[in-house]
Amino acid sequence: MAIADRPVIGRIPITDLEPAPPIGFPSKAFDGEVIPFAATVFREGHGVIGAELVLERPDGGTRTVPMTPGAPGTDRYEATVQVDHVGLWSWHVESYADDWASWVGGARLKIAAGVDTEATLLDGAVLLDRLADESHSPAATDAAARLRDTSRTPEQRLQAVDDPRVTGALVDSPLTSLRTESEPQELDVERTRAGVGAWYEFFPRSEGAKHLPDGSWRSGTFRTAARRLPGVARMGFDVVYLPPIHPIGTTARKGPNNTLTPGPNDPGSPWAIGSAAGGHDAIHPDLGTVDDFREFVETAKNTGMEVAIDFALQCSPDHPWVTEHPEWFTVRADGSIATAENPPKRYQDIFPIQFDDDPEGIVTEVLRVLRHWIGLGVSIFRVDNPHTKPLWFWERVIREIRVDDPEIVFLAEAFTRPAMMRALAEAGFTQSYSYFTWRNTKEEIESYFTELSSETAAYLRPNLFVNTPDILTEYLQFGGRAGYKVRAALAATGAPTWGMYSGYELFEDVARPGSEENIDNEKYEYKPRDFDGAEAAGASLAPYVTMLNRLRSAHPALRQLRNLHVHPTDNDAVVAYSKHLDGAFTRSGHSDTVIVVANVDPHSAREATVHLDMAALGVAPDVQIDVRDVVTGARWTWGADNYVRLDAFSEPVHLLVVEGTHR
Repeated sequence: MAIADRPVIGRIPITDLEPAPPIGFPSKAFDGEVIPFAATVFREGHGVIGAELVLERPDGGTRTVPMTPGAPGTDRYEATVQVDHVGLWSWHVESYADDWASWVGGARLKIAAGVDTEATLLDGAVLLDRLADESHSPAATDAAARLRDTSRTPEQRLQAVDDPRVTGALVDSPLTSLRTESEPQELDVERTRAGVGAWYEFFPRSEGAKHLPDGSWRSGTFRTAARRLPGVARMGFDVVYLPPIHPIGTTARKGPNNTLTPGPNDPGSPWAIGSAAGGHDAIHPDLGTVDDFREFVETAKNTGMEVAIDFALQCSPDHPWVTEHPEWFTVRADGSIATAENPPKRYQDIFPIQFDDDPEGIVTEVLRVLRHWIGLGVSIFRVDNPHTKPLWFWERVIREIRVDDPEIVFLAEAFTRPAMMRALAEAGFTQSYSYFTWRNTKEEIESYFTELSSETAAYLRPNLFVNTPDILTEYLQFGGRAGYKVRAALAATGAPTWGMYSGYELFEDVARPGSEENIDNEKYEYKPRDFDGAEAAGASLAPYVTMLNRLRSAHPALRQLRNLHVHPTDNDAVVAYSKHLDGAFTRSGHSDTVIVVANVDPHSAREATVHLDMAALGVAPDVQIDVRDVVTGARWTWGADNYVRLDAFSEPVHLLVVEGTHR
């Protein structure tokens, strides 16, 4: 059959299925995620149609969910489902002609108008005969006889269709025809941690580091770093992320603040991986042994956290790969090996890898290294700069790892063009860093949160880090305590996964001149901190962060991505959005709603009226809601329009929990 002759459109067309990533990979979800499914379904004429969502679980179980019409005139049909099984799901939409509804709707109009009554009633009787055959319902047989009873008026005969026994039989045996199936779609459901979590980043070498009298340093170790884990866990974090823990090269080693003149006691950047002590499968001798690392991972597990490690596919000039596999690097015309760069930045201590001369060799070695760490208890990898490697490489590596270890999580640290960020997510990355750190105005936040929760939610899971060792935005440099609170509150509530780099809770806000990085950057030096002392002195954000993570733990609505709804305000610095979860998807059976109102101007007080879309909160327009601010404990009764005043110098954010409704 020629291509032009192949049927493309079914009898009752089904188009524009969602969720559906643009490239064609399976869409993504995590165990417990609530997924909105949708399709456009239509047909010729005026007959009533319907649609059903059919899901097949990885274990072979099948579930059929009725789809309901969306906005009038759009021909969209929708169904919301909470997925509850890890693995690859299959789903499709089935459309059909609703023969009974089509007849009943037309019959009521015709009988009322006295038009074509006899033939219309006989058509209905034939449908009831069919129902009687399919459902073995005596009530259907009786109703068919009543429709044929010419001794009654047409209006009396039509009353037979309202018999509860008939409508009940139709529930079990609907009268449909012309069933049409869409093409099957795939949904890759991963474990809950793939989509929900709070991350905390720290350098193990700084935890327990000591500055000795002779000016040298004694590095922290996995054993001393383990002492920090209970404090991190008490703040409510689920994942502790470690920058590279491998040996660091000495050639072209960087000194403090990225200088090219290191002193004898400078430890170098952990991202300059590899020395005579080993490469990507080795541990820096200063940090301890393999057994020390195993114990660190076990300690984290005992505090309720997982350990994520950095996977930076690059080398220092001293890495064993440089001599063992020279074909993996780019040789310049002068015979030197090309160093990494992001013009005008240049990383003299790092050689990037090129993938075109020995792709199979690189894939084999990378798989070996990843499996080595998986064998030591690592289940999460934060991948450094994945956008500087070919897309096919990540698609293959992640797919092969997940065949044997489907619970492995890969976070893409790719601050790059949208097309590449989205493609990395589609090709296999579990989570993605985002542009969140640079979205600071009301308009930017509203637009970006809407994009993340709807446009890209089928495949890109954002991890909203508030800062990193490389990122100290102007907002944080000059926003003071209020700025740090605002950004943490937005990150913790805007997406089900968020993160912060150690020092954020201490308001470290001084940048190296001319950069977006902290001065005395921890990438190039040891940086021990007195977290307990700062908290005792009231100079720590840790209690606020703890409150945020407890809020996330207590409210399942905050552990969903696709349920964010922006509400308008009349102030250009006041952002309002909600997260609502219907009671059908909560363990308690009660709906859960959190409303966030933030003054994103960290330098002033702002007043505004918040106009709530009550339907997005699951209530009628005239209903009033009882809300409690978990930040201050204050309670109010809110309706559709609500006055707020948020002072940057006291509390710039309302975190409102809906506790009841009334009229």
